[in-house]
Amino acid sequence: MKPLLGCFPVLFFVLALSGPADAQQNWDEVNVEAHPVVGNIYMLTGSGGNIGVSVGDDGILIIDDQYAPLADKIKSALRGLHAGPLKFVLNTHFHGDHVGGNPIFGLEATIIAHTNVRKRVSTPQQRGVQTIPAMVEEGWPVITFDEEVSVHFNGEEIRLVHMPGAHTDNDSYVHFTGSDVVHMGDTFFNGRFPFVDLRSGGTVDGLIHNIAGVLELIGPDTRVIPGHGDLGGRADLQSYHGMLVATTEAVRAMMAEGKTLDEIKAAGLPDEWSGYASDFVPEARWIETIFNSYGSAE
Repeated sequence: MKPLLGCFPVLFFVLALSGPADAQQNWDEVNVEAHPVVGNIYMLTGSGGNIGVSVGDDGILIIDDQYAPLADKIKSALRGLHAGPLKFVLNTHFHGDHVGGNPIFGLEATIIAHTNVRKRVSTPQQRGVQTIPAMVEEGWPVITFDEEVSVHFNGEEIRLVHMPGAHTDNDSYVHFTGSDVVHMGDTFFNGRFPFVDLRSGGTVDGLIHNIAGVLELIGPDTRVIPGHGDLGGRADLQSYHGMLVATTEAVRAMMAEGKTLDEIKAAGLPDEWSGYASDFVPEARWIETIFNSYGSAE
């Protein structure tokens, strides 16, 4: 195994992509916990994006891997679920709180992701005035796809399907077809306004349309793992989609009236959506995202 020192450049990469709150994280205080989803599927929580897990006779498969400093805690949580080897890591997109552990887990497992994930983690990325270095090669996906790919593992087909121009330009949802579970990555912030990374190819319109497509795919009993927030179901994803549509329509209506961004922020969104605000994406930030996503095209 290569020394952990090689992961320090990627640690800077993931923290820079994930914001100042995570850069100041005390990793010793983070608890990585496993939550049953259904059957042999679990969700791990800790710091960063929720991790999906499949365990069984073929071994272990995970979806996303949070941050490099949490790798040992994640490994411990996985050992508590199954003694088999980790075979696959599936990345839902390239943000640091979802791929930060790649250089460590990539030493023992095969990483699979959309083509644009590899392009972004393997090259410097601009974040405002800051240039973020490329991730070390051990963390790059070794199998990539453009539209979709299937992994046949632990007795079911696990489909990764690209969602173009949604949260980023490299999002995928992961569908456990036998278990009736979908991991949405950061296209789904359960009960919260989302972060749409406009600098990295994300669009509000694309997010809305991609969520609608997943709702057509899944059934009333499908369990839905969000990128952030509690484990949900189809009703939660439907409510989230309703919020996206309604808040976007409200902002675009004010834009059509000629209101400026500051005026729209001052007017605010209908009170029924106030509960979706969070410290990470307060109402004003979501309004600004909608304004910038549509304003550049009008």
